Amino acid sequence: MQEILPGVFHWITFHEGIKDDVHSYLVAGTDPPVVIDPRVPEEGLEWFRDRTTPRHAYLTNRHHYRHSDRFEEAFGLDVWCHEDGLHEFTKGEKVRPYRHGDELPGGILALPIGTLCPEETALYIPLGDGVLSIGDAIIHRGGRLGFVPDFLIGDDPEGVKKGIKAAFRQHLDRSFDHLLFAHGDPIVGGGKDALRRFVGE
Repeated sequence: MQEILPGVFHWITFHEGIKDDVHSYLVAGTDPPVVIDPRVPEEGLEWFRDRTTPRHAYLTNRHHYRHSDRFEEAFGLDVWCHEDGLHEFTKGEKVRPYRHGDELPGGILALPIGTLCPEETALYIPLGDGVLSIGDAIIHRGGRLGFVPDFLIGDDPEGVKKGIKAAFRQHLDRSFDHLLFAHGDPIVGGGKDALRRFVGE
């Protein structure tokens, strides 16, 4: 667990299903505290009990439920996913719906990305210089922004990539300087400039 910004914690776990490292976040600086795309860190859920108890878990898309049930059981938090992804949850998972444009508890805004999948969402966190949390739409590997492999995108990879870039261009008028990624290390400082270059703005 690493505090990458005041009130923002980041950790990495190995996802057995996709056989790769994935990234999760605690935003302790909002009221109430929230976790994003959570998996249980190496330190266990006790780490949260000793410090900050999250009250909500936000999924950037339906595939990022991850260990949300363990957080729900431990802390009684509410798990949220965009309404277009709720069909994924057929085994009794307790998931609340949000829509693009909604302001979620903690003042976090659900920004539309779609294109990759209907419920793909970026979360705008008005904390400090501003933070943007990104799910599967853009990844950050080897110091570079990019996309998931084409075989994961669908029948029209280039069209989807253009759509993703267009979606993010619509959000560049917001004030943020940091990027959180579900797949890849966060960018602390200079994130908006990196995103602007990537989407060709």
